[in-house]
Amino acid sequence: MQDDSGPALPPAIEHVWGLRGRPPRGPRPGLSVDAIVDAAVRVADADGLAAVSMSRVAKELGAATMALYRHVGSKDELLTLMVDAGYGPSPGPSASDQDWRAGLTRWAWAEHDVLRQRPWLLHIPITGPPITPQQLGWLEDGLRCLESTGLAENEKMSVILLVTGYVRNEATLTAQVAEGSRAAGVEPGELMPAYRRTLSRLADPARFPALHRVLAAGVLDQDDDPDDEFTFGLDRILDGVETLVRARASAGAGR
Repeated sequence: MQDDSGPALPPAIEHVWGLRGRPPRGPRPGLSVDAIVDAAVRVADADGLAAVSMSRVAKELGAATMALYRHVGSKDELLTLMVDAGYGPSPGPSASDQDWRAGLTRWAWAEHDVLRQRPWLLHIPITGPPITPQQLGWLEDGLRCLESTGLAENEKMSVILLVTGYVRNEATLTAQVAEGSRAAGVEPGELMPAYRRTLSRLADPARFPALHRVLAAGVLDQDDDPDDEFTFGLDRILDGVETLVRARASAGAGR
């Protein structure tokens, strides 16, 4: 007989789904999984993911480090719970008057805003597909945006993977450039002009003619608005999805 119960879930996952609580062994009064996660998120928001440790979180709560392990079995468990809490609830399904493209654009911008506000989320390794309640809520709402497209279910999943991959990549690039600029002492708005001056000195026009045409056009005279860059890339991705949607509709009409 086939066992449909599935593999055993990590305690952290069972907790966020309310499947079971970690049995207490004389825990400090007031200490709970939720309180520990909230404290860890506060530390990450203030000082970045590198500052998060079991001892730092315990200090935040005024508790002994070992007391935390009665509720959260390891730092990896804590990180899993932090991702769920850090993302928070999804923006919800798109409004009834929105088409799939408007809905998916709204969904992508919502994820974009979370990752801009909490770039430490980008430093937590992805070890598998989403499984926590908040993450599955985001996935559900993204898929619901595509309900009217006529795409196959596997295609809808692929579209969501493509869009969220773009959002994460853009957020990672933006965060890394900002960190690098701060470390180099470059003032906001001066990164591209400084880069242009450097390229003008280093890049031989005979060897890099295409690059010099970019320089001559003034493309690097000022920093781009990151939101403009995000909009450009997202629109191009959705243009491709729209082409696929139209192709599937044409194929369906021809049957």
